[in-house]
Amino acid sequence: MRQLKRVFASFLVLGLWGGTALAANPHTDYVQGEFKTGPDVTKVCLECHEQQADDFMKTSHWTWALEQKIAGKKVVAGKRNVLNNYCTQIKSNETSCNRCHAGYGYEDDSFDFSDKTRVDCLVCHDTTGTYAKGDAGWPAEGLNLLRIAQNVGEPVRDNCGACHFYGGGGDAVKHGDLDSSMSYPESKTDIHMGLDGQDFACQSCHVTKNHVIPGNSLGVSPGAASQLRCEDCHAGAVHPESRLNDHAANIACQTCHIPYYAKEIPTKIWWDWSTAGDDSRDVVKDKYGLPLYVKKKGDMKYGKMVQPEYAWFETGEAVNHVRGQKIKDPSKVLIVAGPTSTIKDKKARIYPFKVMGGKQAFDPVNKTLLAVHQIGDDGYWTTFDWKRSAEIGMKAAGLPFSGEVDFIETRMYWRLNHMVSPASEALNCLDCHGDNGRLNWKELGYKGDPMVNPKWARSK
Repeated sequence: MRQLKRVFASFLVLGLWGGTALAANPHTDYVQGEFKTGPDVTKVCLECHEQQADDFMKTSHWTWALEQKIAGKKVVAGKRNVLNNYCTQIKSNETSCNRCHAGYGYEDDSFDFSDKTRVDCLVCHDTTGTYAKGDAGWPAEGLNLLRIAQNVGEPVRDNCGACHFYGGGGDAVKHGDLDSSMSYPESKTDIHMGLDGQDFACQSCHVTKNHVIPGNSLGVSPGAASQLRCEDCHAGAVHPESRLNDHAANIACQTCHIPYYAKEIPTKIWWDWSTAGDDSRDVVKDKYGLPLYVKKKGDMKYGKMVQPEYAWFETGEAVNHVRGQKIKDPSKVLIVAGPTSTIKDKKARIYPFKVMGGKQAFDPVNKTLLAVHQIGDDGYWTTFDWKRSAEIGMKAAGLPFSGEVDFIETRMYWRLNHMVSPASEALNCLDCHGDNGRLNWKELGYKGDPMVNPKWARSK
């Protein structure tokens, strides 16, 4: 059924099913010639769209870094220099990680961010469904670049999903609320994007101006000010019950309307690098058919129809972990990305999160997370030598390495915004209140359930 939906949507995009092509002009009239490389295509695009390239090169999809205020300090943070607890970081692993950079040939620090011909127009504007990126963001082998370039148009969900559905090394691995089921979902999966619901494109909410796409992940841009809000469309007293409308002062819309994530495809919720490299262990799969142990990655866990965890969050009030940042107390779980708000922050509300846990390599002497070289003949996934791989990665990052490798437990918070359920499936009162409610009131800063005792309610 999903394949039929994909074909139908492709017909609509290409104007083959009674619709019109999404491109403003028929690009077969403008795009001609033999294209051997991605930049060959971009040079033709620039003949009409140089301003668009200039605009795009100012965005974080190109720079992979953004000046922002985190924990009271101005920093430059982004995919270039932050760490996570999946594949951890890109330094010395650029050829693999940078397949998702919207440019061509980002292999190392020599990449020229001022070269307009390196902008990859096709990854966002391909409508054929055939475009794919290879190492360092170059087009994959065997593509018909002329056909793709002649059939460009407005992005559809699969354009965005080519990277955002597959982050962390596979379908549904990273976000929890973004995976391939969101390409052509049913409304029960996401009421906004569902083909039998609103059938929104990504840019229906992420309204784009001058190629700036609003919305930021806590993992790379926790201090950014361009976070989207449900209230951008759903303002005012949206519920017929005043009690529910009153909840909006303390509870984000997503908390009630995203009761579960990873609805169709399991998402990774635990990754323990410390157990990797063991030849004696067999590959055992879980109930979803996914491996619980892989030699090159260690122990892993997955979840489907997962209940979120909840925390206070205010736009811009969060932290992440930049490469080289000191770990204050290695005996405690390290939050590599997450909210910092509390019940005392008047603008903060309770939001749902996917929380990713795991263990990753760190330098116990210098007290920094390690930039580990993973790919290639000299990478960890080939040598299984932690010290050698850390030495290569830290040297590439320009950071000191003591020669010692240990492991620290980390947690990473991913705010949930997608997989919004139909209103009939939203949480009801007893899902949060009562003996079996899903909210941990004391962890959230309350004395107890405010429905039990109104005096425990949050002060205005």
